[in-house]
Amino acid sequence: MAEGQGGEKTEDASERKLTKAREQGQVTKSMEIPSVFVLLAGVLALRSFSSMIYKNCLAMLDDTLRFEAVPLMTDSEIINLFFRYSEVMFLMLIPILAAVFLAAAVTNLFQVGFHISWESIQPKLSKISPLSGFTRLFSPKSLVELVKSVLKLVIVFLITWSVVKGELDNIIRLYDHSISFILMYIMELSFTIVIRILLVMALLAILDYAYQKWQFLEDQKMTKQEVKDEFKQTEGDPQIKSKIRQIQAQAARQRMMADVPKADVVVTNPTRLAVAVKYDGATMDAPMVIAKGSGSVAANIRRIAEEAGVPLVENRELARNLYSMVDIGQAVPPDLFQAVAELLAYVYKLKGKRL
Repeated sequence: MAEGQGGEKTEDASERKLTKAREQGQVTKSMEIPSVFVLLAGVLALRSFSSMIYKNCLAMLDDTLRFEAVPLMTDSEIINLFFRYSEVMFLMLIPILAAVFLAAAVTNLFQVGFHISWESIQPKLSKISPLSGFTRLFSPKSLVELVKSVLKLVIVFLITWSVVKGELDNIIRLYDHSISFILMYIMELSFTIVIRILLVMALLAILDYAYQKWQFLEDQKMTKQEVKDEFKQTEGDPQIKSKIRQIQAQAARQRMMADVPKADVVVTNPTRLAVAVKYDGATMDAPMVIAKGSGSVAANIRRIAEEAGVPLVENRELARNLYSMVDIGQAVPPDLFQAVAELLAYVYKLKGKRL
């Protein structure tokens, strides 16, 4: 039972694992979103700037065919024509290229943000392994991609058929029109078909992104043992942390015991609790607790105080209040100041000192 639970990926991926996966180039990404929206942006840009492109093409054709004399087709003239028409073509295509580039950038940033993973582009033999390729070919992911491809073909066919069917009467009568009208009609009809297809594909791409995100999170799930191992790596082994805390506590007790001889008085309970109090009117605004403890620690405080000649005064209520209310290194609170001041006055009187 325990082995089965440790081997099944039932736990959600931690932030550390997701971050590591991102560094390796493993992110939620749908290939449908950029392809669809890039095509959509390109088609819309082409439709918007079609008039400008048409006029430029006519002007370029007119410039090519209209001449007063037969041109000398020398090498320099050919190169000059090439650069001139290339510039015109480039200026015509700038709006479409800009729309395509912007769509590609926005869709990829929407999915994965700005991130460069050098590890994912490193050459690996596993990427060209025939066995790995065969495994990927018949994996559930490949089956999903096959279903998507078939679905896209069906959508393209149905939308194209529905648009063409609705335009059959107009298509039949095209022979009565000019060639320019026929070409414009075909372009408008093609644009309508493409836009409708891409709008449906855009919806499918968004659904595909949701599926890819779900699949990615499923693939990144962890076993219970992986969660425990990661916790040990990030937070440290509990046994080691416990040992470190013990060492730190022991060092703190040693420092505390070293301060006991500096105390003015040790208040006791009388045997269970011991609190060492010090007051220096020149440097302190109020008396300070410099050591405290219960049980064996209290016994050590009393022993060190006796060896150092620090007075031990039994006051059950004050010892209990100081122990529970004041931490080591903190000043006595106003509620206890009167009682502590009276105690110090008593001790100083015994020593012949003044408070």
